[in-house]
Amino acid sequence: MEKIYSSINQKWLISTLTFFIGCIILLSSLTYTRRNTKNFALLQNIVISVTSSDFEQHNLQISPPPPNEVPKIEESEKKEWNISDERIYSPESSPLSDLHSPNLQILPPPANEFPKIEESEKKEWNISDRRVYSPESSPLSDLHSPNLQISPTPANEVLKIEETEEKECNIFDGKWVYSPESSPLYHVWQCPFLGDQVSCRNNGRLDFEYQFWSWEGRGECKIPRFNGTDLLERLRGKRVIIAGDSLNRNQWESLACLLYSSVPDHRRTFVDVKSSLYKVFKAKDYDCTVEFYWSPFLVELEVKKENGSRILRLDKLSDASKKWRGADIMVFNTGHWWVHIGKMKAWDFFGYNGTLIDEMQIESALQLAMKTWANWIDKKVDLNKTKVFFRSISPEHKGNNDCHNKTKPIEDDSYEPIFPNSIIETVEKIVRAAPVMYLNITKLSQYRVEAHPSIHLKQNLVMRHLQQKQPELKADCSHWCLPGVPDTWNRLLYAAIVLDKGPDKLQPRTLQFS
Repeated sequence: MEKIYSSINQKWLISTLTFFIGCIILLSSLTYTRRNTKNFALLQNIVISVTSSDFEQHNLQISPPPPNEVPKIEESEKKEWNISDERIYSPESSPLSDLHSPNLQILPPPANEFPKIEESEKKEWNISDRRVYSPESSPLSDLHSPNLQISPTPANEVLKIEETEEKECNIFDGKWVYSPESSPLYHVWQCPFLGDQVSCRNNGRLDFEYQFWSWEGRGECKIPRFNGTDLLERLRGKRVIIAGDSLNRNQWESLACLLYSSVPDHRRTFVDVKSSLYKVFKAKDYDCTVEFYWSPFLVELEVKKENGSRILRLDKLSDASKKWRGADIMVFNTGHWWVHIGKMKAWDFFGYNGTLIDEMQIESALQLAMKTWANWIDKKVDLNKTKVFFRSISPEHKGNNDCHNKTKPIEDDSYEPIFPNSIIETVEKIVRAAPVMYLNITKLSQYRVEAHPSIHLKQNLVMRHLQQKQPELKADCSHWCLPGVPDTWNRLLYAAIVLDKGPDKLQPRTLQFS
């Protein structure tokens, strides 16, 4: 028994000595740590080599010294540790301590304490004197630091992406893609004000696939998808006028419907379509208006009261132009009424410089009228405020490419235009010399032979019988069903507004016509 007790006493003696030795080492470490935080951080991770049974027996706990026992730091020590009076110090803020402590405040060193960077280092990190440098801003540092300042790349170092995109991206050059998930942009029942001429489904058209085609750019050219809410915001406090013939009325109906269907509460809109000469859509919450003005020639068609003679004044803009002024966006077109012949011809004489002209080549008359319009834009429109667009000729589908009974677009370039190419060239010649943007929708619309109203028009039984008997003569292959092709015209108008770099594209300049 005495041997057993002697053995137990020896073990207790060894354990007690080990405990006291550990305490002495700990107290020495804490005292030394007050002079050197780095060593303290290392000592925090020292594990005392005592058996687990000993810890269990003695419930050994090591606690940091209370805050009131932290000794004052001498000025020399502050300087050595790069600590200033303005900063908050705590012994727990060593590099290996818990950085997420709620009481921890770490302030960056003052700018004058940043080490100087050698030119070789600057060159290696691609740092110039113009940019802000801090030691923490290495490639692997936390870029989300609130104190980190990153200066933009100088202008002369920016890649010329925009210029490349402009050269490669032509939104009017592309292809039609069958896309039921993205088209149509609205439904006919959402726009109760649509005219009978374009409401094909309401007039008995049974095939609807003409609504499901989307115009997409080629290659990397991405055309912005139409966003009615965004366009309303861009038009806030603004006025849009669309002036021209029935094809521009077709475009106005499309744009009015696109915006109308984007307003959640239709009671906050106003639409007036009673007049054939003027139509208007208003979005009250956006204080914006979209107006249509009937002006198929853009110049004045004067009717003499005394004899009823009709004079097309080639040197005088339409009287409606007085109401066009002040608009923020203008969209014009003309062309179709210039080629009407026989009973469809709208004038008896041309008038120019006070002279009545009985006969004149149509291209020459159109050129004079277009010059009158372009000069009005140049002199009367503030191009720093107003964006001006001219929409190209909308193609017709007659003759060999008659639209009757067509249900799919033309998939190749086999379409033979029946509209006089000389008229198109005359219009383009003037428009491209004028300070306006050209919405060149002619070619993309040529593929859509199936998208016209054809015989699906609201009319009396006699007219319907005649259409069914001679559909190739009575079918409407000029205008477009809605939803349909004019929605794409307005999508491209929207893209032109969104992608426009600013008013510098529309700076006034002297017009030069050859």
